[in-house]
Amino acid sequence: MPPSTPIARSKTAALSRILDSVPKGYHRYTFGTVNSAKAWALANKFHALYGIGCSPAQRLTRKSKGLANAIFVMYWPEGTDEVHWMLLATVGTGLEFEKLRLVDEKPRLSWLGYELARYSAQGRTSWTWRRPREEMAELHALVAHQANAKHLTALEETLVRIARQPGFSGVRVQSWALCQEARRRGYGGQLPHLFFLQKVSHGDRLALAPS
Repeated sequence: MPPSTPIARSKTAALSRILDSVPKGYHRYTFGTVNSAKAWALANKFHALYGIGCSPAQRLTRKSKGLANAIFVMYWPEGTDEVHWMLLATVGTGLEFEKLRLVDEKPRLSWLGYELARYSAQGRTSWTWRRPREEMAELHALVAHQANAKHLTALEETLVRIARQPGFSGVRVQSWALCQEARRRGYGGQLPHLFFLQKVSHGDRLALAPS
């Protein structure tokens, strides 16, 4: 099978791929943006250098030689000229020319408007995405203002918009806190349903040139 890497057309797909990869040891990262006309060339460059399109068997071979494995995450919405990308890598050699950071160091990894957070669940470490603190402060202030001013239609629309954001566990906890804030301030309308994130595809495959 020829090498390939997925293209995420939605933020949820792109962010989900990172959540799926970090627990597998992909703890080092760098990211940036590229014009869509140059995205395929960049993906091929990273495959030639770091094997982003390698098969599981090839990744085992690289690991046995002490080489790092890497994946390439692309957020490339249909019809846009800008592609957001992230390169994630395991421990090992071969990426010395990249300025890599660790996902568990500060400042937190923030990408596409969300920040990566670690938490303990049932005795093990898990990862999730959540809204940055600054955005949450703004949302709490907005909910409080609309509730205090009795702008109930606007408040309902705000809560619905909040509930429509990706249903990662960290985001859901924050969304529920915002809904409870509205209740505490006297909002008596129906609260929106907070959806759990279902398993999503990482995206259609982009064929790469053999390395």
